[in-house]
Amino acid sequence: MEEELLRRFDRLCNRKGYASRSEAIRDLVRDLLVEEEKQLENAKVVGTVTVVYDHHQRELEEKLTDYQHQFLDSIVSTLHVHLDAHLCLEVLVLRGKAREVKQIADGLIATKGVKHGKLVLTSKDRVLH
Repeated sequence: MEEELLRRFDRLCNRKGYASRSEAIRDLVRDLLVEEEKQLENAKVVGTVTVVYDHHQRELEEKLTDYQHQFLDSIVSTLHVHLDAHLCLEVLVLRGKAREVKQIADGLIATKGVKHGKLVLTSKDRVLH
C-alpha cells in the first residue's frame, strides 16, 4: 500500500477510535459484505425508514397509518417525533426480505406530502455471524 494512503488510513483509524488497523479492516470488510448481501432480493434484512412530513397536510397522517397497517408483519416498531409546529419525523423499524422491505419504504417515501425519506438497511443473515 502506498505510504501516503497508509498514513491517511492510520489517521482515520485513530479518529474513529480503532485500536488497530485490523479492527478497522474487519469493519470495512463486514460493511462490504452487508452491502452485497442486501442487494439480494431474498436476503433477510432489518432496517429503518425515516420520513419527515408536515402534519398539517390534509389526511397525510391517516394515509401513512393506513399504509403501515397493510404491513404489520414487516413493521416491528415506529417512533414519532414532533420537530416543530409543522414538521414531524417518523422512524419505522422493518424486517423481512430485502425486496419487500424496499417496497414498503418506497411506498412510504413516495406518499404525497412526505418532505424527505430515507431507508437504511443491514443484513440479518450470515454476514454478521
